[in-house]
Amino acid sequence: MERTVGIVVVSGTGTEIGKTVVTAAVAAVATAAGRSVAVLKPAQTGVGPDERGDADEVVRLSGAAASAELGRFPEPLAPGTAARRAGLAPVGPREVAEAARKLAAAHDLVLVEGAGGLLVRFDGEGGTLADAAALLGAPVLVVAPAGLGTLNSTALTAEALRARGIGQLGVVVGSWPAAPDLAARCNLADLPEAAGAPLLGAVPEGSGALSPAEFRAAAGGWLAPPLGGTWDAQSFARTHAEPYGG
Repeated sequence: MERTVGIVVVSGTGTEIGKTVVTAAVAAVATAAGRSVAVLKPAQTGVGPDERGDADEVVRLSGAAASAELGRFPEPLAPGTAARRAGLAPVGPREVAEAARKLAAAHDLVLVEGAGGLLVRFDGEGGTLADAAALLGAPVLVVAPAGLGTLNSTALTAEALRARGIGQLGVVVGSWPAAPDLAARCNLADLPEAAGAPLLGAVPEGSGALSPAEFRAAAGGWLAPPLGGTWDAQSFARTHAEPYGG
């Protein structure tokens, strides 16, 4: 990743699709390259007070220098809803932007990991991760699932980014299956078109269960050169893609 990129926002096209593992992979590659990396989780939902959150998991897997969490809400719901139901103050986009800038002053790279998709509400005013990215002027790395349905959600996310003038780094498949079906194989060719941005990696399913040492050793092979890795989209497609009409 270019050293001029100090803050990157990581958003999924939905929930439970591998955002945390992709964030950890990006952090691991940057850390191995000698960069100081911090991860910011604006709103952690569905996790108890004594449980490890997503930001903590990124640090554990990647060896990133620091993590920060702005709000934690016990129910596995959209952040705004979870905060309201818990009777706690929500986390707004301006708070996210302020925290990210503070971390960027002390670290080479700050990864801001969203909750769910790009337009999930953070607060009662309708603030979203997209609003935080716009305030920061930061590019967004989109994490998408491999299989059927991903083209529509990826295209919608890309359209929302373009409408707000927010740059998109590209797309990473958050959990590439060990036995990809026809849809997943075809999507290797179709995802960049749907996103209007390059495919920048594919993280194998189950990677989050690796030991930290195994994870860090493998992460560079899952990500393309713009993210600091060695993964090659064309080579991966030749190995896995299903030819049209085949």
